Amino acid sequence: MNYEIRTMTIEDYDEVYLLWTSIHGFAMRSLDDSKEGVARFLSRNPDLSVVAIAEGKIVGSILVGNDGRHGSFYHVCVKEEYRKHGIGKAMVTSAMHRLKDEGINKIQLVAFSGNQVGNQFWHAEGWREREDFNTYDFVLNDENIIRFNS
Repeated sequence: MNYEIRTMTIEDYDEVYLLWTSIHGFAMRSLDDSKEGVARFLSRNPDLSVVAIAEGKIVGSILVGNDGRHGSFYHVCVKEEYRKHGIGKAMVTSAMHRLKDEGINKIQLVAFSGNQVGNQFWHAEGWREREDFNTYDFVLNDENIIRFNS
């Protein structure tokens, strides 16, 4: 199968969003995954995120960012009928090189425990599941900040 991996731009958003909504069990957040949220992410992490193109359409994507110490992968996905052709590995490899060029030496990602396909992929590729720390989320909105501060 012929495909290409290239940098994701905000012009890809509508097609990438359709891809995300086609993936079973895919979790999105309305603010972060809105066009404005993705535009903000891409502008903070220029030239890191990737899409895979096959047959003239976007069939895979990874949002890639870094905090100066660690790289992070978000929304790693390949359209179901295009899996098992090396597209996921090619996107990840491209993203790894992009992060390494930025001086980043470690990558982290979140794979939901119920995501069997994703977890099998990461384990098979030699990624290590961390069990030595907990991850916490806090939604930044006025109500939660006021509650936290009281």
